[in-house]
Amino acid sequence: MQQRYVGNSGFRVSTLSLGTMSWAEETDEQDARELLHTFIAASGTMIDTAASYAGGRAEALLGSMLGDVVARSEVVLSTKAGVSTSDGRRSVDASRGSMLSALDASLARLGTDYVDIWFAHAWDGNVPLEETLSALDLALRSGRARYVGISNYNGWQTAKLRRSRDSPWWPTNPNTRSCTGSPKTNWCLPSRTPASASWRGAPRPRSAQRQIPRTDSVRITGG
Repeated sequence: MQQRYVGNSGFRVSTLSLGTMSWAEETDEQDARELLHTFIAASGTMIDTAASYAGGRAEALLGSMLGDVVARSEVVLSTKAGVSTSDGRRSVDASRGSMLSALDASLARLGTDYVDIWFAHAWDGNVPLEETLSALDLALRSGRARYVGISNYNGWQTAKLRRSRDSPWWPTNPNTRSCTGSPKTNWCLPSRTPASASWRGAPRPRSAQRQIPRTDSVRITGG
C-alpha cells in the first residue's frame, strides 16, 4: 500500500484507512484482529476510530491490540470527539470542556498518551466555532494530538471556518475537493502559527519528499 504526505505537512498516511465504526458491535474481537492483521500485512498504517463508536468500546478493543498485533509506533491513530449516543439518540457537544474530557478518555481507552490526528466529529451549532477550535489548539499544544482536523462539516460550515479571521485554522489547501465524493468530508487542518508551535514531528528528508506523493485530503472510513 502506498503512503502519502498530507498537504504541506510532514504527516504521512497510508492511502487507505482502516475504519473501526462496527468494532465491538457487529465486528467481534476475533474478526477485528483478523482485519487488523490483514491491514498491517498490506502495509496499511492509518487506523480511524471515535469516542462514540460502540460507546467507546471500539477504542478499547483497538487499544487492547496495540503492542500485541502491532506496535503503537507503527500505526497512525486518528480518533474523534464531540458526538455521543444515548438510548439510540445522537447528540453533539463540541464545547471545549466536553471535547477535552472526551480526548482524555479516548487516550485512556487506547492506552496511549497521544493520537496522531484528532477530529472534531461534527459541527455544533450551539457552541461558538472559536471554542471548538480552541479545544483543538489546546490538544496540539499539550501534545495529546500531533495533528487536528474537522469531520462531517458540510460545505457552508467549512466555508465559515475558512472565513473566520479570528481562527488560526485553515484547510491544507482551500481549493481541495473531497476525495470521497461526499458533501461532507474530513479535513486535516494546519495552523497559521509557526510550524514549531503547531506541527509536531521531525522534518522529512529531501529524498522522502521526492519519493512519496502528496495528498490534500485524507479519506477516513466510518462516520
